Amino acid sequence: MTSRYVRPYGDTTGDGMVQMSLTVPVPHGPKAEGAAAQLAAKMGIEPAMVVHSHAIGPDFTFVVVYGSVKHLIDLDEVKVVEREYPLLTATEINTSVKKSLRRKMVVVGACIGTDAHTVGIDAILNIKGFAGQKGLEYYRELRVVNLGAQVAVPDLVKRARSEKADAVLVSQVVTQRDAHLLNTKEMAAAFREAMGERRPLLVAGGPRFDPLQAAELGVDRVFGRGTTPGEVASFLVHALSHKEKVA
Repeated sequence: MTSRYVRPYGDTTGDGMVQMSLTVPVPHGPKAEGAAAQLAAKMGIEPAMVVHSHAIGPDFTFVVVYGSVKHLIDLDEVKVVEREYPLLTATEINTSVKKSLRRKMVVVGACIGTDAHTVGIDAILNIKGFAGQKGLEYYRELRVVNLGAQVAVPDLVKRARSEKADAVLVSQVVTQRDAHLLNTKEMAAAFREAMGERRPLLVAGGPRFDPLQAAELGVDRVFGRGTTPGEVASFLVHALSHKEKVA
């Protein structure tokens, strides 16, 4: 049974050992390493040992510091979104869609606003997939419409309506001035205004999203970095099955 209070683990339980990497704007040498060690000490790492450093050009140094912290983590205060649905195989997903919808599930994906980074949405949608998993195009009972990059929100709503989308997946990588949050809120509001309760499932994803933000952003789910196509497909099956039962 996991204890409520824990410390980082290094060599022995409760030793509090952590490893931190940082770059200091100081030429490689003892001064750079000393600056990194001093910063680590001020952060509560004691003793702070520099275990690696190397130059990044003439004026910067990358440093790795290792040491112990005294802080405790209270697991009861750790707030995260835990997966409430099982991860399904491709066969299970296809079978579930066929049984619950009796037709193919329509999934529309896009990068909205000025975001031109399609790596994330392509990793989820394209058949080549990500992390050894095939993308949603691989699933026999899913029909995927990938709109690509820099899609205006009104155009996304219009296309989702014309395709009779069951789900809309939006990827956002550009985060300057919280552009990813503002764009997602705009998208969710546009779907609510245009389609009301009949709107499709709305899913947002990107490396800087916090899954706890879903309600705040007005979407049904938020996925962060490292999300796999199988996780997304399993969620869509779970959410749509629940939606059909409620309806």
